[in-house]
Amino acid sequence: MSGEKKGRAIVLGGKTGLLGRPLTAALEAAGFAVMPTTRGDLDPFDTGAVARALHAFEATHLFNTVAYTAVDAAEDDVEAAYRLNRDLPGLLARACGPAKATLVQYSTDFVFDGEATAPYTEEAPTDPRSVYGASKLAGERAILEAGLPDYQILRTAWLYGPGKKNFVATILGLARTRPELSVVADQVGSPTGTLDLAGWSADLAATGKTGIFHAVGSGQASWCELAAEAVAAAGLPCRVLPIPSSGYPQKAWRPRYSVLANAKLAAAIGRTPRPWRQSLREYVYSQEQAAD
Repeated sequence: MSGEKKGRAIVLGGKTGLLGRPLTAALEAAGFAVMPTTRGDLDPFDTGAVARALHAFEATHLFNTVAYTAVDAAEDDVEAAYRLNRDLPGLLARACGPAKATLVQYSTDFVFDGEATAPYTEEAPTDPRSVYGASKLAGERAILEAGLPDYQILRTAWLYGPGKKNFVATILGLARTRPELSVVADQVGSPTGTLDLAGWSADLAATGKTGIFHAVGSGQASWCELAAEAVAAAGLPCRVLPIPSSGYPQKAWRPRYSVLANAKLAAAIGRTPRPWRQSLREYVYSQEQAAD
């Protein structure tokens, strides 16, 4: 049984994922018993296996960090994007119901139209403009339509963190070998460190609150600002130059403005998510030390 543990969590993708690994560590630090998995350990589409795992582990929470996140590829790989981003959350919700487990699902700023002039709240109308965004919104709706009473949907954005490829790591790698980089400056969003997101997730899980929450670093930035801040934190001489989106064409539509308001999350966990610059500097410094 759980003893003094706050809960018992299965983390799909918890052994290898950009978010799954720090999430596993954060849950353990918060007092949860945790079972991280890979798709080899537990096929998330095998509803019988998921149900058995929930029962055997006496799970109170199921965290799903498995997703189709290749935004441009999704435009051509529609079926695969919807299978992971819509069908899987629905299946997991139906497995969690009989087990009386809370499903924690991660969604995205791409569910919005990108035309706002102030941060999006959880209640703002959704209007995705890409296959990726539409498939993630469909996943949110699949959970709601399953009638699961206990769920937490965390919309997040612009993730960076240790252990996996991400935008910041790519920029730092390029900046070490080039005198200058050109980065899009007319797309603005909410940079978010995976270590921070993992900690908020653990805190939120412990509250027992349900619903949709925006979970992002405080403040906002353009991709160019994020890149410049990372390069400066690493002490690299590379210049970061702003360009418009038209100067770096991509297959999928990107939101012009997708900053998320995180006040609801702050109220739920009793602390305001720290500024993204603080989290970014910690990440860059840790990467630089690891490289030395």
